[in-house]
Amino acid sequence: MVCCTIMGTKDGLMRFYRRFLCVALLIFLGLGCQQQADISSPMTTSTPFYLRVLGYREYRVHQRLTLVNEGPGQPVKQNLWVALIQNVLPYQEVLSTEITPEKYRLVIDEYGNRYAEFDFSEHPAGKSKIVEIDYQIVVNELAYNLSVCEGGMLDEFTQPELHIESANPQIIALASELAQGKKTACQKVRAFYDYIGNELVYSYNGKNWGAQAALGPMGADCTEYTSLLVALSRAQGIPARYFEGVLYLENETKSLARLEHAWADVYLPGIGWVSLDPTLGRSSIYRETYFAHYTPEHIIVTTGANPSALRGSSYWTHLYWPGNSTKINVEAGQWEINLLEK
Repeated sequence: MVCCTIMGTKDGLMRFYRRFLCVALLIFLGLGCQQQADISSPMTTSTPFYLRVLGYREYRVHQRLTLVNEGPGQPVKQNLWVALIQNVLPYQEVLSTEITPEKYRLVIDEYGNRYAEFDFSEHPAGKSKIVEIDYQIVVNELAYNLSVCEGGMLDEFTQPELHIESANPQIIALASELAQGKKTACQKVRAFYDYIGNELVYSYNGKNWGAQAALGPMGADCTEYTSLLVALSRAQGIPARYFEGVLYLENETKSLARLEHAWADVYLPGIGWVSLDPTLGRSSIYRETYFAHYTPEHIIVTTGANPSALRGSSYWTHLYWPGNSTKINVEAGQWEINLLEK
């Protein structure tokens, strides 16, 4: 029997110039600003050419998970996988990562996401196992010039997958209707973005029902908003990918989303990967703010709607073999994000 629990030394000025030079290299050379192979970005496609760095923010992020063995025995085997925040250039750079306990195995999935895998098989009844991860992260604010939207497309991130039903007849028909009369991929994606903002009704459900479900009467949250934008884009042959991460919530975003969040990245010809947040952009007040503009409150944790290592979960997943009716309770969702002064 298997039991599962599824949930998902430089000052500020010098850091700014370092990032500015890094992005300049990305733009003019088409190369990643790599450090070491084990912390490089999982994205290997070209970086947007028409890109402006408007600024940056630096954060300390703390994540804590507590596994409580409620007894009466201890598990025969128990594993926990926690997704690790990593470099995704030009969006973010991880300056430091500290993981406790230090004994873990590094796992990499099909998207290049990385996980710390912990073996907590020796877990006595009545005791807790605590995992804490601390990061120092820089997130850039980026703006894109969409005046040129011509050129070749990528072959990747164009196929349907679980929750991204881009081959579904209803999705195909809607994408075709919205794209009618639009001359460029940029115009098509904007039509998809506006449709989602105008037509979907936001209702937090804590699930990922997928793109097609977003067209029904059940309501949708950030997962459905993002899944639908990705699916509509792929239905028109436009590469799109799904980001899941956390938000540094401020006054204007507290009423629009939760700390754990999802948004989209779309590949536009002649430009490259461009960030969109259809959930935060659903309000007409913020519609322009979150289209082709990467705002620095977004921190990417994973790429892909359903990374295999998470087994249908988000951020972390937990499996254990209970032995003599052992029950393990996982207390999670404990994120702290602190903005550091420049």
